[in-house]
Amino acid sequence: MNARFEGVCYAPANVLSIRSRLDFKKTHGLLISLLRDRGLMLFADIDQQAAAAHKGLSLRPTRVLLFGNPALGTPIMLSNPRAALELPLKVVIWETADGRTYLDYADPSEALRADYEISDALLAPLMAVRKLLCAFSDIQ
Repeated sequence: MNARFEGVCYAPANVLSIRSRLDFKKTHGLLISLLRDRGLMLFADIDQQAAAAHKGLSLRPTRVLLFGNPALGTPIMLSNPRAALELPLKVVIWETADGRTYLDYADPSEALRADYEISDALLAPLMAVRKLLCAFSDIQ
């Protein structure tokens, strides 16, 4: 595991971490709007904080968004049905103890290529998602 930013956490090499300049709630809303505006489908919005509270546990604001584009994901799963374990795409929005908000995106491209033998041609559209999330810091 590689340190991505000292004092906050560790993340695997395939995780893109972006610090938001907005608070948690605004970051969440803006990201959902951005995904939808780019034609991506939001499959789920999981409130991890609420789930923890339901069991009497405390967790800082944390939401996992499952999203994608079936027109792009379906050919990957047709190439190897087990690739569905990596899809849909996921991003987590989370807040640190001192109120900073981060977006983390686990890019599945390398795993899809190496573990599921998905061709580069089928994986190419995933780079657009990475670029979109990298651009998030410019549009906040």
